[in-house]
Order: sequence, then structure tokens, then C-alpha cells
Amino acid sequence: MSNFTDKLKAAIDEKESFVCVGLDPRLNRIPDHIKEEVVKEYGKTKEAVAEIFIKFNKGIIDAVHQHVPIVKPQIAFYEQYGHQGIRAYEETIKYAQKKGLLVIADAKRNDIGSTAQAYADGYLGEVDFWEESEFGFGADALTVNGYLGIDGIQPFIDSCEDYGKGIFILVRTSNPSAGDLQDLETDNGKVYETMAELVNDWRIESKGKNGYSAVGAVVGATYPQEAEELREVMKESYFLVPGYGAQGAGAKEVIPAFNEDGYGAVVNSARGIIFAYERKPWQEQFSAEEYQEASQAAVKAMRNDINETLDEYGKLPW
Repeated sequence: MSNFTDKLKAAIDEKESFVCVGLDPRLNRIPDHIKEEVVKEYGKTKEAVAEIFIKFNKGIIDAVHQHVPIVKPQIAFYEQYGHQGIRAYEETIKYAQKKGLLVIADAKRNDIGSTAQAYADGYLGEVDFWEESEFGFGADALTVNGYLGIDGIQPFIDSCEDYGKGIFILVRTSNPSAGDLQDLETDNGKVYETMAELVNDWRIESKGKNGYSAVGAVVGATYPQEAEELREVMKESYFLVPGYGAQGAGAKEVIPAFNEDGYGAVVNSARGIIFAYERKPWQEQFSAEEYQEASQAAVKAMRNDINETLDEYGKLPW
């Protein structure tokens, strides 16, 4: 069975892109023409919200799938609408995969024992289904919180081995208050440094052909110096890098997350791409009805920005 990072590298090479699009729909920011069309049929209901999300996400996926290897729907934006939101989440994953994209389920799951196993089965593996088994969400990878230790991680690692999936463990996040806990000093260095060492300890022994483990790390672009240090520690882990664009980081800030071979990272942007029609410079070129064209223009610009900057640093792999 293929290692997740082998599939990811192949997709990166095919698209010549390290961009990950965050599919984080917000009802009040979705173009009115989509909402009005759906509300005519479903009324102002949670079912309508689900249909709006599905229609909007499909439009984004159609616009970007030729230019990115992977997408990342954040489940919080869906589950706040109950079972209808979860339906939209499932449909989004299926449609993205149908279009040839890998999917990271951004759910930051963690627990211990049978509960951790249930999360791992539901997102990455198979669940009991009468006398047989059935895939749950069927995502290709999952974000996880490692702060309960190996008890909370092992079921996810097992799913990576058994199903060719990947995980990204929170190490150094991009939010302003991340340092409140992650920068605290321990006997073995700062908390985030200790977590990086644990990620190394939790690596899957059977690495992919490209030398990378399916156990990756979330490392924010807003802390480039820390990212450079962490890259030295976790050379065999792929980094999921949030913080580009709306959170303030640019291409130069994400470069330290890459290895010298030019691989080892995917860079996420959500608002800056899916709502590009609201933002400069795209709002001056595209209307709300042209949200797909705006998103495609934004994702191409981000891809080129990262690639050109990697080339400046001698890291572009093609």
C-alpha cells in the first residue's frame, strides 16, 4: 500500500504546487446568488445551509483542482450546523477526491483508548458495519493533537500503516497566543521542541519511497525561525503550514518549512482563496458571481509566489 507522503509528493509534482486550500465555508461570506438559489428550494433551513456549502465547495474545487495537490476542510465550520453540516463535510471530501485531490480532515482529534481508536477508524479507517466494515469519512489525512501522548496517537499511526493515510500532529501553531503553552521551558527545552522530538519518536518505521514518514507536523508560517529549527529536528516529516495570506505570512516566511530537496511542506490558505472575490486585488477584477475565477487567480498567484521564492533559495525541485 502506498505511503501517504508518496501520494502527496506525486500530486505535488503533477501540479507543480505546494498549495493546500482550506475549505472553510462561512454562510455570511458565500456569494448571494448561491444562497438565493438554494433558499428558493429549501427555505432558510439547516438543510439549505448544507446545500449551499456543497454547491460553494464544489465551485471552489472545480476552480482549483488543477492547480493544487490537496485541500483541507476544517470540520468546525460544518459541524456547527449539526447532521446537515456533517453531510456537507462528507460530500465535500468525496467530491474533492473525485476530482483527484488529496484531503486533510482538519479536526484536531485526540483522546485515549477506544475513543482514540473510534476517531482513527472514523476519519482514516473502517468502522463496524453489521457483519462487515465500511469506511467512515474516508479522508487521506487528519490533523491530531498529541498532548495526551502515545496513548492518543497510536491508533492514528496504526491507521496510517493499515490504510496508507497520514496525520499532522500539532507542534507549533500559527495563532498569536500559541506561545502561552508551546514556548514554556521544560527540562528538555520548550514544549514545542519536546513535541517535535516526540513526533520523531512516533514516526512510522516503513517510510515512503521519498524518505518521508506519514506522521507529519503542523508548523505555523508566522514563526519562521522556529520552523527552521523544527525542520532540522523533523527532517523526515511533512509539515502542514498554516498562516500564509490572511494570517500575515508570505512566501519568505514559509521557506524554512521546506527541506533542502524542496519537499517536506504544504502551505495552507483558506480565506485568501475561497473568498478571494472579496479581497484585493481580486475584488477589483471579479464580481461575486465570478468567485470561481477569483479563487483560481488567487491560487495561481500563491502557487507562483511560493515556487518563485523557493527558486530564489535554490530549493525548487523541478
